[in-house]
Amino acid sequence: MSLVKFNNRTRNTAPYFNNVFDSLFSDALNKNYGVNKVPHVNILETPTHFKIELAAPGLNKEDFKIELKKDNLSIWAEKKAEQTEEQKNYTRREFEYLSFARSFVLPENIDAEKINAEYLNGILNITIGKKEQAKDEHKEIVVS
Repeated sequence: MSLVKFNNRTRNTAPYFNNVFDSLFSDALNKNYGVNKVPHVNILETPTHFKIELAAPGLNKEDFKIELKKDNLSIWAEKKAEQTEEQKNYTRREFEYLSFARSFVLPENIDAEKINAEYLNGILNITIGKKEQAKDEHKEIVVS
């Protein structure tokens, strides 16, 4: 068995423990760990195209704005909802706002004319075509 020395820098240990528990509980209450502010993304590359899959459930295709400037692809989404319930003695109103923005720097070999977006089952699929590259030819050159 070994003993470990602990230096609290204060004579009274109660304030130290209060600070630890206060910070622990305030972090747990003030931060909502279940809500992610930025949607998760999968990026796939094939020989002919790139594919971006962005998980954004609960939106409509009209909520998205996608823009390409030079080599920067930007995706914005914003949804505002208001629900009002009126009863005899009170009115209850609930507001819901959801917005996010993501940007991706694209490589030089993309074809800006071959970009398609589709929103299906809560996932935004963006397909970005690649430019046709000159085929690498193997050629033997004879020295004369």
